[in-house]
Amino acid sequence: MRKLEAHEMPLHKVFSSDYDFHIPDYQRPYAWEEEQAVQLLTDLVEALDRGTDEPYFLGSVVLVKESLTEARVDVIDGQQRLTTLTILLSVLRDLTQDPQLSLDLDKLVSEQGNKILGLARRPRLTLRPRDAGFFKQHVQTRGAVKTLLALNAETLSTDAQKAILRNVAALHSRLADWSEERRLGLVQMLGERTYLVVVSTPDLDSAHRIFSVMNSRGLDLSPTDIFKSKIIGDLGPEASDECATKWEDAEEALGRDDFADLFLHLRMIFAKKRAEQELLKEFPEQVLSHYLPGRAETFVNDVVRPYADAYVQVRDATYEAAQGAEKVNAWFRRLQQVDNNDWRPAGLWALRNHANDPLWLDRFLGALERLSSSMFIRRVYTTPRVTRYAELLRQLDLGHGLDAGALELTETEQAETRARLNGDLYLVGKIRKYVLLRLDELLAQGQGVTYDYPVITVEHVLPQNPKPDSEWVALFDEEERVEWTHRLGNLVLLNRSKNSVAQNYDFTVKKAKYFTGRSGVVPFALTSQVLQHVQWTPDLLRTRQKQLIELLTNEWRL
Repeated sequence: MRKLEAHEMPLHKVFSSDYDFHIPDYQRPYAWEEEQAVQLLTDLVEALDRGTDEPYFLGSVVLVKESLTEARVDVIDGQQRLTTLTILLSVLRDLTQDPQLSLDLDKLVSEQGNKILGLARRPRLTLRPRDAGFFKQHVQTRGAVKTLLALNAETLSTDAQKAILRNVAALHSRLADWSEERRLGLVQMLGERTYLVVVSTPDLDSAHRIFSVMNSRGLDLSPTDIFKSKIIGDLGPEASDECATKWEDAEEALGRDDFADLFLHLRMIFAKKRAEQELLKEFPEQVLSHYLPGRAETFVNDVVRPYADAYVQVRDATYEAAQGAEKVNAWFRRLQQVDNNDWRPAGLWALRNHANDPLWLDRFLGALERLSSSMFIRRVYTTPRVTRYAELLRQLDLGHGLDAGALELTETEQAETRARLNGDLYLVGKIRKYVLLRLDELLAQGQGVTYDYPVITVEHVLPQNPKPDSEWVALFDEEERVEWTHRLGNLVLLNRSKNSVAQNYDFTVKKAKYFTGRSGVVPFALTSQVLQHVQWTPDLLRTRQKQLIELLTNEWRL
């Protein structure tokens, strides 16, 4: 049984006929930013300027090498570094005025071929199909860098191609002013004493086990990359290219982090239970096993694409329909304000299965928001919260729909929610702003109202620490202050940071100086109500508390 092999190799051996590097379809695109490319060059320059003969290590690459006799390898970890090194070598190749040095550098970038042996010229590194031709034509071809620098980034078709252009330009601009002698010194250091640790394994599973515990500079593979490899590997060449494109389009639409989150939600939708192990182990068993082998294309077309589309609509509140879309998007905006995303699998399921029924979505999402808000306000912790949503998904799959019992609040849950709302709300830091914003929307009678302010704070009308000679002490005895200070009726929203001095103003001064904006207009309906009152008294607070609680209990059917 073949085991892994790990060797320290100088770059002239890494970029040689010993290796024919290929970036698999399932890998992420080239994504290094200019800062990372320039940092790589900076590190090399610092090593060069130290003027020692010490070897310089650039980190590691993890490869799948299925055959000991073949040069072809799949790059599992390290493609960002290998691609950037190829860019650096190509820039140095096209900058030098020395024909022999240019040829020697070109041999590192591309296999030169051999007419006698019938070997064609080929690049040492082949990127994913979407970008391989571009990289070969504009970087790996001798003399092509000048042509590449003349291109307009906006005309390029992928983010990877734009990143390649940016990094070529960045490295070229820093090396163009160097003398031939200094560039030769860098090239010699690269070839002779710059090393990579090359780790070769016989299969993808062993490669993944290695790269997952290694600390490298590159952007680590995510579990979704591994899942993609299993899916693409189950398909023929034509279907493989088509599905890889669809997969990458979905990942670009969501962004890498949200795309990874989507697979956590998909696991929940399929398994309908709380995760017990890492996604990399559970997802193949709980999800992919329904599609592999033989139905990989169905997984891409019926799961990845539609759920990715649904995720974007949920996240960005961009659902569209002939009628009723705004109501649906308002629920998405409200749900986004809860401090967890455990509701999202149910929301995605609803949109995936009822996208053409905005009336059903309106009713379902309203019930889902009621449930999620109640659990948030009651501070239900993760395990029972996720268990509740898992039960909801089971009932939805059984066809219970809007009658799903898991959507409903028990009498005990309703009573506990009311009690939390009627208590010292301010002291529960996580929920106070959420409740007040939700209440403010009800007062404004808006559809999922949102405020684009960098700061939104929750403030007391009756201050927490009134001065002994203030009117607050005359209006409220100590028992009344204890009763009302932190309750809902005494709280307002402001779009500014707290002001410890202004918080203790008497009511009239506080209204004029603290509860109004520079233009005199307060953006929050909740705060505008306060400005209508002449005095702030215990009786007024009792009335206001009752009115506000009624608004919330009616909205959430408590």
